[in-house]
Amino acid sequence: MEFQHIIETVGGFMDFAGVTVMVVGAIVSIPMALRGFQPRRRPAGSEPLSVYRSYRQLLGRSILLGLELLVAADIIRTVAVTPTFESVGVLAIIVLIRTFLSFSLELEITGRWPWQTQTAGSSASAAR
Repeated sequence: MEFQHIIETVGGFMDFAGVTVMVVGAIVSIPMALRGFQPRRRPAGSEPLSVYRSYRQLLGRSILLGLELLVAADIIRTVAVTPTFESVGVLAIIVLIRTFLSFSLELEITGRWPWQTQTAGSSASAAR
């Protein structure tokens, strides 16, 4: 087996893992939301999440993890197999789009950008 074939196979498995995480996460999130899943780190004084909001947060986390795996697969295949200027440019665009999606999902899930720190009230409630 040659190196390029091994890297393509690993990239394919990473793609499969990313899609699987999203699909399984979407399915597993339904019963968790229906059971009343509540995140441990809620802002102080906030109301419990509705089933819909809980499902959105759980689904968003699954999508985030799946996107990370898909980006890893793209990086593995592009950098290790065919590092041409065109393929690296396409990879850069894909990573930018997926990074934007990740930031948007993070904002939707937590209510703050990834680089923002938690407020004092939110970290105090997380310690309880």
